Amino acid sequence: MQLFVIPLHATSPSWSGRRPSQGNPAAIAKLTIVDETAPGGQTMRITLLRAAALTLIAAVLIASAAMAADLARSGKTSYCIVLSNDATQPEKTAARELRSFLKQITSADFPIKTEAQVKPDAPQILVGPSQRAKRLAPDVDWASLGHDGIVMRTIGNRLLLAGGRPRGTLYAVYTFLEDSLGCRWWTGTESTIPKAKTVALPALNVNYTPKLLYREAFYRDPNENPLFAAKLKLNGHFYKIPPRFGGHYSILGWCHTSNALLPPDKYFAAHPDWYALVNGKRQTTQLCLSNDEMRKELTTNALEWIAKDPTAGIISITQNDCGGNCQCPKCKAIDQEEGAASGSLIRFVNAVAEDIEKQYPDMLIETLAYQYTRKPPLHARPRNNVVVRLCSIECNFAKPLDSDANATFRDDMRKWAAIAPNLYVWDYVTDFSSYIQPQPNMRVLAPNLRFFVANKTIGVFEQGDCACSVGDFVRLRAWLLAHLEWDPSRDPRQLTTEFLDGYYGAAGPYLQRYLDLIHDSVEKNGQNLGCYNGDLSFLTYDVMAQATKLFDEAAKAVANDPALATRVRRERMPLDHVWLMRYDDLQAQAENANVPFVGPKDPSAACKEFIRLAREWKANNYSEARSFDSYVPSLEAKFGPPPPKPEEFAKMPKEDVVEVPANELTLFDPPNWVKLVDDPKTPSGKAAVMSGNHTQWAVQYHIPDGFAKDHPGAWKWYVIARAEGAKSGAAFNYGIYDNHGHREISRLTAGLASSADGNYQTYYLGSMPPTEGLYVWIAPLANPDVVRGVYVDRVVLVRER
Repeated sequence: MQLFVIPLHATSPSWSGRRPSQGNPAAIAKLTIVDETAPGGQTMRITLLRAAALTLIAAVLIASAAMAADLARSGKTSYCIVLSNDATQPEKTAARELRSFLKQITSADFPIKTEAQVKPDAPQILVGPSQRAKRLAPDVDWASLGHDGIVMRTIGNRLLLAGGRPRGTLYAVYTFLEDSLGCRWWTGTESTIPKAKTVALPALNVNYTPKLLYREAFYRDPNENPLFAAKLKLNGHFYKIPPRFGGHYSILGWCHTSNALLPPDKYFAAHPDWYALVNGKRQTTQLCLSNDEMRKELTTNALEWIAKDPTAGIISITQNDCGGNCQCPKCKAIDQEEGAASGSLIRFVNAVAEDIEKQYPDMLIETLAYQYTRKPPLHARPRNNVVVRLCSIECNFAKPLDSDANATFRDDMRKWAAIAPNLYVWDYVTDFSSYIQPQPNMRVLAPNLRFFVANKTIGVFEQGDCACSVGDFVRLRAWLLAHLEWDPSRDPRQLTTEFLDGYYGAAGPYLQRYLDLIHDSVEKNGQNLGCYNGDLSFLTYDVMAQATKLFDEAAKAVANDPALATRVRRERMPLDHVWLMRYDDLQAQAENANVPFVGPKDPSAACKEFIRLAREWKANNYSEARSFDSYVPSLEAKFGPPPPKPEEFAKMPKEDVVEVPANELTLFDPPNWVKLVDDPKTPSGKAAVMSGNHTQWAVQYHIPDGFAKDHPGAWKWYVIARAEGAKSGAAFNYGIYDNHGHREISRLTAGLASSADGNYQTYYLGSMPPTEGLYVWIAPLANPDVVRGVYVDRVVLVRER
């Protein structure tokens, strides 16, 4: 059995002991910090008086006459690192990590030895819960440490760094290096390591077990750098932390597994009654949870999943990511009896969990309390091997989750806490609609985590924008959430200041003022800040002008340091994006207020620079389901030159233009979704027409085989279309899809103001080589009250010169 796979209910969280006393603040200014990421490894002297969390470091690193011993003096040491003979791989890793960082800090080499090689009373750092460690700390309840709990204790000239298995000892070492010696791992590739030839042995007496057994901050940096995640003491599903660094929890299937466990293409035709009855018709939205035959087959399939990875510890038995729960008489009766749709779910999951327990008694079965199942049942109680993961997706994240603004979630949380033996929370800390815009929700992060812990939560998944590298302070958020998940009692303001000053240097205070500005603005505005937030009204022109000034001052403060200047410039991307998205509106606000406009003087140039930097920093995703590259044409269309008029293509060199008329386009399900009609306004006399009552991509143009070979290089793609309907609002969507890569290349929306004047207009799709697998699509928006029809004349490709 691998050590890193443990059922979460095997231990209960607890903590005891005390935090080490604070050192002399006056000594802080004497510290020399070396930033490993500074150009040429240069040394930077920084004043840390504002970072209260670092006051202990001075007392440790600056030699003190009151101390009985020094870990290192003048770059040498009499100490060694002691492991037990039966040390686990993570404990051996902990010893190597401790030795490496102590070497970097002091220049002294701390040899690693076994207990048999070192006398009990010799100066030593005991790493791991060895027999000697247990004799030195007989009062420690080692079993209560669980898998991650830590012990840090000074006994005479000996220092004990140990913890529960598999990860506790490694976490004790990282905590000691961070809290006592001042090591800071800001990101997966950037850290600050102090330098001190003499380091005093600190007086420590810490015994701490985190209340949250499962900790995950879903951001790109820890996801891509698992050893960084280990240093942050994160241990969730998506961190591929190797066993030698303690491993991580794994959830088979992760979530929304109903259709994965019972694929409709395999079962629906023969067993439609296994699936939900919705509006009198069996559909594959969800399962029919009262169907015993379905449950037995699902359980069989779940057991097959477990057999392939029996050490995973948790399996997800969860609803699909949509509505449409079963309304058959039996399911409906259960839910009515239970007062909630979670009633049939919990009864179903309990039955599956009981069957799985017979073969895998330590396996946990996880399910969701999500959207229509969020309200807890009146009578059903989750079994001891069931994990309920409560989701906060509907909430207002400008306010704490235990506030009146989120009263329904608060009440549901408390009711689940009263009945669920294993409660997780899936919390949302990003804006899915656009990662690259401000999301001022940082003031609620700590209060929410404290609320979770107060209600018996033992695991948290904080879903951030893991797919974007230029989101809203994503590095700060990952670091801050990791520290708060480890210890929710920490002061979030102090932690934030520590990161801002440590990672951005002299720009830190200006960035703190910027964060205060936008958080104050959203609170003053009083708006509901959801995780699909399209309302940026809190970013008024006045706020944007102040924010721009603060970022200008931040950039000026670090202008002579290329590394820090790059970090500050990258954090400015969400602000730049708001200027681009709301350029006309913000310009109008400035004019109405009769104040100077401080936005981009040349929005086209600013747009190009924004796109260039986003690609340089590998932005990856613009939103949850959309790549940044698919968003670029929208920006280019807004700030680039207007596309050619439909009649202008005929004047271009024939070898540079490919025109595909309506009668050569691919039309799907005619005449239901689309039909070919006569239209004298088009050169071919034909148009493909879609009614406004659906959203099907019913008109398409697929790049033919061999086309790319005959048409090399980059081409600009256009569609010529018009709409009939109202004079304002959205008319239709259009874009390019990569059939081979299964991804959108571009997606744009045409407005009625430009398309419904009776004339055909040209719409730009983007610039790229016309490779096989790419196709153009056009679709209505299911708004027949506004749009009567969408008319497509042709698709045009123009060679770039």
